Amino acid sequence: MSTPLLAVKHTIPPVRDAVVPRTRLESRLDTATKLTVVAAPAGWGKTSLVSRWAAATGTPVAWVSLDENDDEPVRFWSYVLTALRQVSDLGPAAAEALLAAGDGLMSQALPLLLNELAASPAEHVLVLDDYHVITDRTLHDSLEFLVTYLPPALRVVLLSRADPPLPLARMRVRGELTELRAEDLRFSRDESAALLSAVAATEVAAAEAAALTDQTEGWAAGLQLAGLALRGRRPLRADDRHLFDYFTAEVLPSLTPAQRDLLVRAAPLELLSGSLCDAALGVHGSAAVLAELERADLFVVALDAGHEWYRCHRLLRNALGWSPEFEPGDVTRVVLRRAAGWFEQHDRPDDAIRCFLDAGDDEAAAGPLADRHQWFLARGWAATYQALGERLPETAVTPQLALNLTYAAEVSGNRDRVAHWLDVCARQIGPDTVVEGWRSPRAAEFSLRGLLATDPADPTEAVALAERSVALEAAAGTEDHPVALMSLGVAYGLAGRFADGARLLAETWRMRGRGQWSRGVDLQVAGQLSLHLLALQAHDELDGLLADAVPAADAAEQEWGEAAAAHLVMTTRLVEGRRRYQRGDAPSAAVALARGLRFAEIAGHPHYQVLGHLFLADTELAAGSRAGARAALVRAREVADNDPVAPFLLGWLEAAENRIGRSAARATGALAEELTDRELSILRMLPGTATQREIGAALFLSINTVKAYNKSLYRKLGVGGRQDAVRAARRLGLI
Repeated sequence: MSTPLLAVKHTIPPVRDAVVPRTRLESRLDTATKLTVVAAPAGWGKTSLVSRWAAATGTPVAWVSLDENDDEPVRFWSYVLTALRQVSDLGPAAAEALLAAGDGLMSQALPLLLNELAASPAEHVLVLDDYHVITDRTLHDSLEFLVTYLPPALRVVLLSRADPPLPLARMRVRGELTELRAEDLRFSRDESAALLSAVAATEVAAAEAAALTDQTEGWAAGLQLAGLALRGRRPLRADDRHLFDYFTAEVLPSLTPAQRDLLVRAAPLELLSGSLCDAALGVHGSAAVLAELERADLFVVALDAGHEWYRCHRLLRNALGWSPEFEPGDVTRVVLRRAAGWFEQHDRPDDAIRCFLDAGDDEAAAGPLADRHQWFLARGWAATYQALGERLPETAVTPQLALNLTYAAEVSGNRDRVAHWLDVCARQIGPDTVVEGWRSPRAAEFSLRGLLATDPADPTEAVALAERSVALEAAAGTEDHPVALMSLGVAYGLAGRFADGARLLAETWRMRGRGQWSRGVDLQVAGQLSLHLLALQAHDELDGLLADAVPAADAAEQEWGEAAAAHLVMTTRLVEGRRRYQRGDAPSAAVALARGLRFAEIAGHPHYQVLGHLFLADTELAAGSRAGARAALVRAREVADNDPVAPFLLGWLEAAENRIGRSAARATGALAEELTDRELSILRMLPGTATQREIGAALFLSINTVKAYNKSLYRKLGVGGRQDAVRAARRLGLI
């Protein structure tokens, strides 16, 4: 049966025949601490050691093989969660939260994962191979967050060529870190003799094995090369110590013409399969050649049990790149273009686009990038989509693609690039520009700019842009474009002009089902209209709307999953909860509001987080909990002080604070749970005036990471917000 390419990412690499037992190291892996770091340069046998141990240990192992394309949080954690679910009874909640827009990773996905792991009685191991390819700061922060709060049910093993940017010194002092480094991985004379004999396919004399061990200094790759030389009855010469000389003198001459041709021409490809190589190289029989190379231990390793996918060792790929037969020009570009075609046929547009980009064919890359944006969004790979777009020159980016990249930047949290892509769109619009679903490309740009690239605290610009969008689209022949009208309605609402906004949104809602726009637009219109009607106290009209909107929200959550639907239904859920409160049903109101608030946190929308906490405060008060009401207001104020929200919402918050008051810190005595070093470093900055964003910058953390640690910090202190945390910390002598 064919092995899907993605499945290879979380398959434990098969143990090769020439891999020798290394009991002294495997025993250390058996008794390892919460984090194990196996760090050494290329060729020291890291993957071989850990894969053999993983195949033999009785503990379920979730394995993820990383490459440069995984340097993006959603993609990385998608692979991790998939691997963990394959070896455990974890549910889908964390994976669904991960795919949501905004800060779903730190606020929802990882806490959900940690809670599930803490409730699991079974032990598991997570192995991350080639972690050195990860450079994304947010990704490092998220892994540190996981390791910091790791329950006993999970251990993490990192394989890397360098130390990962994690708090290793602190973990070393606390006895939470196991380390295997090059000195540990160095083959002993007995291990070297076993490896040399296995590779050479003949018994190697102890004296010869000892000499080769000394010459290679126990380096696994050097010993394998020496074994290959012995197999060919060629002595390993002292002047062949440089890696390129090793390969050119020992490995490449031993290859058959078909093997050599495949490896040299396929050198630009990261992963290899028979079908892919046949297509990319224009040959037949590549699967058999790859199998021969793997069986002969010629630095080609199988990645799956079915031996369909392979990887050529990076050391050999680098050497092949210097081979006189390697042609980095037109021939390589042809190989990459053919590979791109193969990936397109197998529904892997991401790999196809990368091949086109590596071939320098920007126009060929821009086409599928513009056409397949929904493929990326459906998988939660908005950041991957945006990163691919960043590799294109501006001249290759059409207005349609620029708008797609704008949306991808927004939902992936890269909001500093939203204005950039809108500016690219603006510069690229010409007389013949076509944007899907719009008659006026400029109207599309203005609509998205008003929604995504203006300051909610000052809605004036958003209103002006949305009004221009409606006017331009009307002049082009569409007087009731739903997205243009919705954008203007939202802008009017931010400005507190609820009657004007409700009129536009109601008109758009009445047209649902008659246009070409998506169900997602209908859901957003319903949510925004419900909020406007609530503000206008038009309860009869609002109840009629909710009678249709709530079942539509239920259906969206059921079909797409809660996380994917979060940003579309959060407003409807919040208004639904508010109406239940207004009817006197505080318990069911609290349930609906908690749901809507969770969605607002997943989607990363501060405006609706404040709204949810505000509504929850009144519900808590109605249930008889003034302390709960005050805590909700503290959380609302915490968000409003760190993120821009609409002026009308600040007015609602101040009015609620005047009615209900603020909570006081409750922490007394000693802490029941010790604060982590990261929590303490954040706590020490809370008495000042720095915002969460400024605290993150000072500590080299993202704002979402700071928010995630703050949640844990507040929980341990028994408080709801920043000022209460400061008061509690002073009472406890922490600051």
